[in-house]
Amino acid sequence: MQIFRPDDEPDRPHGIMILRQRLGKVGGAPASADCKAPLRMRVWPVVSMVLILISGLIGTPTPALHGEGLVTLLGGGTLAALIAIEVYFDPQDDRAEFVFILLLGLASIALMTVQPSGTAVLGTYAAVASAVMRLPKRLALAAIIPIIGIVDVGILATASDRLLVLAWTNIAYVFMFVIGHLVRLSENHQIQARELLAEEERTRRARNEAAALDERGRIARELHDVLAHSLSALSVELEGARLLALDRDVDSDVIAAIGRAHRHAASGLDEARAAIKALRGDSVPGPDKLEELIEEMRAHGIECTLEISGKPRRLPSEAALAVFRTAQEALTNVRKHAEEAELVAIRLDYDPDGVQLIVADSAGDGAEPRVPQPAALAGAGAGYGVSGMRERAELIGGRLLAGPTEDGFRVELWVPA
Repeated sequence: MQIFRPDDEPDRPHGIMILRQRLGKVGGAPASADCKAPLRMRVWPVVSMVLILISGLIGTPTPALHGEGLVTLLGGGTLAALIAIEVYFDPQDDRAEFVFILLLGLASIALMTVQPSGTAVLGTYAAVASAVMRLPKRLALAAIIPIIGIVDVGILATASDRLLVLAWTNIAYVFMFVIGHLVRLSENHQIQARELLAEEERTRRARNEAAALDERGRIARELHDVLAHSLSALSVELEGARLLALDRDVDSDVIAAIGRAHRHAASGLDEARAAIKALRGDSVPGPDKLEELIEEMRAHGIECTLEISGKPRRLPSEAALAVFRTAQEALTNVRKHAEEAELVAIRLDYDPDGVQLIVADSAGDGAEPRVPQPAALAGAGAGYGVSGMRERAELIGGRLLAGPTEDGFRVELWVPA
């Protein structure tokens, strides 16, 4: 049976540190309730030290700078320092724990010598129990043996009923030894239970991710076999129609319209292929592709600017794709619906916990004429652009706001990253 903590057991946060986590916040979020069990490993010695300190301050002799009062002062001062260390610094290293426990026992023994009727003996009990709970075998024995040995020698040297007091004191030490062992076993069992629950949660997430990957693969195959194939055929047919129109000397406006339709089909084919790559886990378009969208807008006579603040960094694939798709949809809507728009300002802010995209169009000064768009373009699409952008953002924990401004339209996206 393993009585002491194994030497190779990893250090785990416990006690007062966990109490601070439970009462406060760690990393901006409330600490987990899983931290509840190990509190016993630190509360017991702290309570004991507080009781001993109070007893020493009000007992006789009182703290002084000479004689037995000096012993009271040194013992009480050591306990006060240990309480502060335990509460504010929470030593986790085995050697620091050993020094802490040994000082607790020795300070309690010092108070016992001058205040035999006080509560200082509780400190030696707490030291023994804490050594069993918190130290590996070698260090635990190095702390327990001197503490019990000094107390036993003191009893044999000073107590009137030596054997009776010695027997009851050592029975109490055995009892604290057993209590410390049981508390450590209880904590280990709870830690193992939490680890099993965490492993089960990881397994469940892995199964869900595998199922999601299978579904994404199926959707990617459908897109490739249906949409991408259809767009590819449409692009070929439109190019053929444009060449045929050129051969038949058709009106130049018709040829230009066919050319634009061909470019839109080719662009849609590229987007379909990019979506297939994203579904299959390949690289996805992100903020690095915004310049291409800007160049496309400028080709249509709409001035477009990009301002980036914060430190650019690599984003998760879902966040990067949401930024790109939202910018793409917002700019497409400008070309479709904002007939007066001549200027589009794009702002990309990298926050510590996310990224914000703002796309706002305005009428400008009218100096640069836009490339005329077919009237039918404004009615193209299913009319679900904004709702689709909002759903994409909400699926990854983000938000999207969109609405008219004094001289245009504004789309604002924030996604966690």
